[in-house]
Amino acid sequence: MSHRPATRSKNKRQRPDDAAAEATSEIFRNIHLRGQVTEDDVNQLYMVWKPVCQGCRVNTKDNPNCFCGLVPPATGSRKSGLWQKMSEFVVSLGPDPSQDLRDSLGSPAGLTNLGATCYANSILQCLYMNKSFREGLFSVEPDVLKEQPILHQLARLFAQLHASRMAFVDSAPFIETLELDNAVQQDSHEFLTLLFSLLERCLSCSKVSKARTIVQDLFRGGVSHVTKSTQDIRDVLSRCSKCGNDSEASSKVEDFYELELNVKGLKSLDKSLDDYLSFEELQGDNQYYCESCATRVNAIRSIKLRSLPAVLNFQLKRCVFLPNTTTKKKITSAFGFPGELDMSQRLCEHSQPGLIYDLSAVLIHKGSAVNSGHYIAHIKDEDTEQWWEFDDEHVTNLGRHPFGEGPSKSSAKPVHTEPVVHPSCSEQKDSFANGNHMDGCGVQNIVNHVEPFSSSDAYMLMYILRCPKSEKAPTESDRNKLEKGGHPVSPLNDFSLPSHLCEEVNRLNASYLDSCKQYQYKKDSELARIKERREEVRSILSEAPVQSLVEPYFWISADWLRSWADNITTSIIDNNSIQCVHGKVPVSKVGSMKRLSAKAWTMLFSKYDGGPKLTKDDYCIDCLTERARTMVLSNSYRDRRISMKGLAEAALAGECLDGRLYYVSKTWSDEFRDDVRLNQWLRRKNIDSPCEADAGPTASIRCPHGELMPEQATGARRVLIPESLWLFIYDTAYTVKPDDTMGCSTFLSDSEPCDQCCVELTEVASLEDDLREFKLKQRQSHEKLALGKNLALEAHNSYYLLPSSWLSKWRNYVTSSGKTATTFAEPEPLNSIIDLLKCEQHSKLLERPPDLMWKRGVFLPKVPATDGLTIISGKDWNLFCEDWGGTVEKGVLAEIELTNCSEDSVAGVSEDMPISEDHMNADEETNGEAESKRPVVKTFPEVCENCIGERESCNLMRKLNYNNEDICVCFVRGKEPPKSILEASANILEPNRRRTSKRSRRTTFGNSINLSVSGSTSIYQLKMMIWESFGVVKENQILHKGSRIIDGESITLADLNIFPGDVLWVTDSEIHENRDIADELSDQKMEVQQAEEGFRGTRLTSNFPSQIISEACFN
Repeated sequence: MSHRPATRSKNKRQRPDDAAAEATSEIFRNIHLRGQVTEDDVNQLYMVWKPVCQGCRVNTKDNPNCFCGLVPPATGSRKSGLWQKMSEFVVSLGPDPSQDLRDSLGSPAGLTNLGATCYANSILQCLYMNKSFREGLFSVEPDVLKEQPILHQLARLFAQLHASRMAFVDSAPFIETLELDNAVQQDSHEFLTLLFSLLERCLSCSKVSKARTIVQDLFRGGVSHVTKSTQDIRDVLSRCSKCGNDSEASSKVEDFYELELNVKGLKSLDKSLDDYLSFEELQGDNQYYCESCATRVNAIRSIKLRSLPAVLNFQLKRCVFLPNTTTKKKITSAFGFPGELDMSQRLCEHSQPGLIYDLSAVLIHKGSAVNSGHYIAHIKDEDTEQWWEFDDEHVTNLGRHPFGEGPSKSSAKPVHTEPVVHPSCSEQKDSFANGNHMDGCGVQNIVNHVEPFSSSDAYMLMYILRCPKSEKAPTESDRNKLEKGGHPVSPLNDFSLPSHLCEEVNRLNASYLDSCKQYQYKKDSELARIKERREEVRSILSEAPVQSLVEPYFWISADWLRSWADNITTSIIDNNSIQCVHGKVPVSKVGSMKRLSAKAWTMLFSKYDGGPKLTKDDYCIDCLTERARTMVLSNSYRDRRISMKGLAEAALAGECLDGRLYYVSKTWSDEFRDDVRLNQWLRRKNIDSPCEADAGPTASIRCPHGELMPEQATGARRVLIPESLWLFIYDTAYTVKPDDTMGCSTFLSDSEPCDQCCVELTEVASLEDDLREFKLKQRQSHEKLALGKNLALEAHNSYYLLPSSWLSKWRNYVTSSGKTATTFAEPEPLNSIIDLLKCEQHSKLLERPPDLMWKRGVFLPKVPATDGLTIISGKDWNLFCEDWGGTVEKGVLAEIELTNCSEDSVAGVSEDMPISEDHMNADEETNGEAESKRPVVKTFPEVCENCIGERESCNLMRKLNYNNEDICVCFVRGKEPPKSILEASANILEPNRRRTSKRSRRTTFGNSINLSVSGSTSIYQLKMMIWESFGVVKENQILHKGSRIIDGESITLADLNIFPGDVLWVTDSEIHENRDIADELSDQKMEVQQAEEGFRGTRLTSNFPSQIISEACFN
């Protein structure tokens, strides 16, 4: 059976072998005796004889021939320095611009999100990917672009999307030109509507017909209408059922740029179009007045599409208004839409066959909230028919499916349905009778033959009219080439940029490609330098070991060598740290240096220079000789000290000693005794030589006059020691401090104490006796005040008032004794204290007298007198005046009178301080007079209410003007809080007397936490902090201060007199459902901003009347 090796101490550093230590001491003793150093001594002391170390994990200090651990293994690395991972060096160079390189011009580029501009990025990508719109914008004259900054920035943006070598383009110039707020999320539909209007005005300046009307030509359609809804424009046609004539308004045609379709309760685009074009019968009270018939008749109202644009946009109305809560909600039900849409039967008149639209873009809004979330766009390339997902900077190929050919990454999926055949004309009548409404032009429920898609987040659908393709789609080689003439060609449409835009794109591309090249060059250079340094370190270290004792070698600092092997850059060779004062190598530095071969030293010195050079013959003879002498002296000192141990212990034990005796300080001798204890001595590091503790054996017993201090003096305790021990102590102290004559004075056993010091001690003792007698008299004369007890007060008697702070200082002074006697100072003279109680302006009292209560037949202060004023008797006042510099006539007189409970009473002559009726009636010993009367303390001089009110007002303002202070909020589970919480919450303390904890605590009733607030913090902000801390929604919080409920959200903590350290408690009403804090904050912020701002103040609305802007925002 094999035994496992012991591993408990394998990583511990072993102590030097006792035999090796003894051998070293023997070498030094021999050097001291011979007076010379041999080569064998050098080899042993400098550990030159040790073999070259192989394979240890650390670079040991006990072997100058060990070079292990200076570099990691071949497959290893370190956290920093030369040997960290190559990937870490690459990261330190900064971001690689080539990571943003566009794969090819055949793949679209993304747009940067500047904070909350995803709504604009999605719309801009939809417009750019429309080939006709892009070509129309590029055809605008350069002069017009200069005059129209919005057109110019949009053309620049499209040009970079078209031919930039970067994978994404900065949208900031265009967004800044529109003066949009980057941090505010907006509605993409509203943005597109306003952008079309703005572009129409800007393009009207162009003389190129293709560019001037590009918006109208692509996106404008026509509808006929009778009425106009507040939410959408509809073609409503009213027809008289009697004469069959249409209303006059039916002939009017109005433009539209998108059709807004209902989503609620409808599952597909076909159903939404049927709902949009459905009939309404006007009967009963809602009859139609026919101008031809001149009477009210039944009528049929319907919506008519007159013309359709080349690009047909459907805005899905997923946002609905909830009147009960006056909020908006997003409809997230699945909605189906086809990839191919036949609109030929949707037109009212002149129905045209072949009005087939292909799905070209889907704008998606991710998120459940109306005013937050994220916009992305799925757009199809018209030439390659590849779908792309545009998510700000990230563009992903989806193949030939709008939501990807693999597992769906969106909440959209294809819906498998059976093809449905359109009803024939003969079936239309029966269809109408069965509830499938259609108008006279034959509009009916159109069901497409193609497989529809479904999405719960689709927000806008864009369809393009199908046209016969006259040109062949570009090949893969075409999509990856650039025109050699300098004009970038995008395979997205094989269209060359205009020269004025091409030059700028070429310049940006050249700058970007140059930055990529510079980074690559910097990366290659840095990695090559790292590799070269590593090879250099390994090469030199492989030559570092010295193979024999006769081979020449050099000493080098281990710290410098370690730094050189571990850092990318290093300084010149620095051996100063291993040099002694003689310029040689001392033996004490043998653990801080390495023994380097001549070849390795030459390689290092030729490249790094420095020094000084320290060869094998540069060992310091002087340091070796001095070290040997010091060791011999230390051995002698240790032996003498051990021999004195018995004498010291006998002297401290008070045993009878023979011969001449000497005094030393007992405190010092106690320290000496600890030192000579054998076990303490063996563990002490500096037992081989005298130290600072050996100095001054008689310093504390020597008086300032140079004589022996009286033993009664503080710290003058002494002990007698024999002469042999004294001589050893004296020699040791002189060795440590040869100039300290006062600390090593000699006092024989028959030395007399200093006469002058004895007299002084006698006088001090007399003064101390007098002071003790005075304090005793004070305690006896004012027994209750000294003990801190309340004085029993009676009505119609006169008393005096003193500051409680002065009485506390007096009490500490007269009760202190012994070592604490000097801790407390004398109280101030009474006259100066009384003067501070009176205001200079009115000479009235600046403090109110204390409140009183009735208890056991006498009146007592309600609360202990720690601040303010304390009532004392006339006898106490007179005695205080005699002993503490007071004038009896200057005292503050106080009289206690009884007044009716119904009377308003005031303190002073004109004010009184009433007692609470609860206290008076609760006591069983209340007499009949106290039941109907209450005590009033009247003062002379009277209380100055003006000065006190002004001071309290200033203090209150100072207390309420706090910042970043803590209050405690307790979350109480249940209806009633514990009594301790209720009392703590209702308690009113001074801010500087509160104790608060920084930690959140869990208790039996709930949790408590300290929140950092300011006086200006509103209740709304405090509730949001509580929401975040405890997860209780703001609407469910019932906040309390004591028993009072805190209402209102706009008021501040200062308005409610809530100070730092106050305790509030909150309960959860659990009325409202819990919601996500971040979404709630975002929703509230966005609702406020959109309700107040929207796009107001931007270039999108700069030329619009305010009424139109408001209606657009409402829609």
